[in-house]
Amino acid sequence: MISALTLVPVVSVLGIYLARVVELGTKRNTVPGPVKENWTLRLFVLTGTLMLACSLAEFFLRQRSLYWPTFASGWTLAIVSFVVRRKAIAALGQFWSLHVEIRENHKFVQTGPFRWVRHPTYLSMVLEMGCVAVIANAWYSLLVVPFCFCPILWVRLHLEEAALVEKFGDAYRAYQKSTPALFPYKWPHYVEL
Repeated sequence: MISALTLVPVVSVLGIYLARVVELGTKRNTVPGPVKENWTLRLFVLTGTLMLACSLAEFFLRQRSLYWPTFASGWTLAIVSFVVRRKAIAALGQFWSLHVEIRENHKFVQTGPFRWVRHPTYLSMVLEMGCVAVIANAWYSLLVVPFCFCPILWVRLHLEEAALVEKFGDAYRAYQKSTPALFPYKWPHYVEL
């Protein structure tokens, strides 16, 4: 019989995964545009599923149970991940997309979390990948991030950055120089609107 101390982390990581899948399917009031690339989204979903499977497998194979410090840390990462993603979606508004999709009337957004990093949604994905392993106390599963997720993210970042430079030119190049890509390691610059 599975104890509550085992069930809580398992239900937590399954709930986080389910919430993310539901969010992916959420219809938003967006302006459609030409999709330049869409295969990395599928690989992101596949990698997230792999992270979930590996974390649960490690959790059960190593006979883990609820460990409050990692459980609380993992949930902190999960909440920060969802807040960052929500704020990024709100800042982009009608220009939000799951794909590399630049519209003709696309607006250059530098507000909200975009003041701190150029790609807050991808930062939220990194946090989310980590939170699943941390909640499950599945440290070997974190290897999915550098070996599976990061190469896909690297390709996606290059494709998206190229599309943004093509659209916004020198303004985006200046933004690249002043604002970190993923991790907010410096104070944001002043944005003149």
